[in-house]
Amino acid sequence: MASELRSAPEIRSVGRALPPHYADQEMLIAAFRKGWAEQHHNLERLVELHRAVQVNGRYLALPIGEYEALESFAKRNQAWRRVGADLGEVAIRSALQSAGLAPRDVDALFFVTVTGISTPSLDATLINRLGLRPDVKRTPIFGLGCVAGAAGTARASDYLRSFRDQTCVLLSVELCSLTLQREDLSVANIIASGLFGDGAAAVVLAGAGRRNSPRRGPQVLATRSVFYPDTERVMGWDLVDGGFKVVLSAKVPQLAAQHIRHDVDSFLADHHLDRGRIAHWIAHTGGPKVLDAFQSALELPAESLQRSWRSLSETGNLSSASVLFVLGELLDAGTAKSGDYGLLLAMGPGFCSELVLLRW
Repeated sequence: MASELRSAPEIRSVGRALPPHYADQEMLIAAFRKGWAEQHHNLERLVELHRAVQVNGRYLALPIGEYEALESFAKRNQAWRRVGADLGEVAIRSALQSAGLAPRDVDALFFVTVTGISTPSLDATLINRLGLRPDVKRTPIFGLGCVAGAAGTARASDYLRSFRDQTCVLLSVELCSLTLQREDLSVANIIASGLFGDGAAAVVLAGAGRRNSPRRGPQVLATRSVFYPDTERVMGWDLVDGGFKVVLSAKVPQLAAQHIRHDVDSFLADHHLDRGRIAHWIAHTGGPKVLDAFQSALELPAESLQRSWRSLSETGNLSSASVLFVLGELLDAGTAKSGDYGLLLAMGPGFCSELVLLRW
């Protein structure tokens, strides 16, 4: 463990950004009822599904009245590029300021998203806006969905184990509202339309050779990726003429309950730990059934996941950004003590899980 600590990268800060357009869930339900009134044969079922996700409201990339004009994938993606760059810039600037760093201190930029596409990727736009150095290393990652906040943290820490004297930023930008398919009346799309919100988060990580100032966050001791064979249709997108059509199986909570206990226990055992040693659980806000599955399978007291539950209620599921919002809330609270262990965990398309072991 001593050698792991000496070489472990450190999380310095988390910056978060939400769009200014907020709508409570009842306002959104009313808008969906109006929009689907002529197509949906059971509007009360729509309302029931939206209320069941336990989301009180969400932040939207655009004012609610502007979504009707987004009749093509091209228009939705243009909005994603514009708003995504704005939110990404705010999140990175906030994270760097909290870490006491300037844009030119960044050596590598990792970028995760699953709600829009562009070539060059959005990180290129942000290099110009932020004034990052021309030699910054870019790693855009697309397609990991909800697991990408944890996976991106893991991949950034992997990088810093090789480049110990460097600093990197992980950015997640997810504008889920821009992926809505209004003509899709499937239960999966209706649930998604009630669950997912918009936001961005940035994490600053420093290699072991850059820890020349007081520690502000936990070290990343170890990571683990777990892929579940033949589960590609559990979660993801179908690419249709209108853009991203959601694939969301009812098996997601079942898979979480089936796998997460073994995944966590075997990972911790490899580092001579068990669940009783974990003081801080940083779980992706996949939805009520997923959080219930985590809590039950891992035998956690109710308060262990309170930040995840609160994030779900206040902002909805922000896909890859959600677990980073929960991590940011934990860091801001300042309740973690020296020697505490934490476990950051998420599941997503593949279907897969990603685990990140932290120590303050």
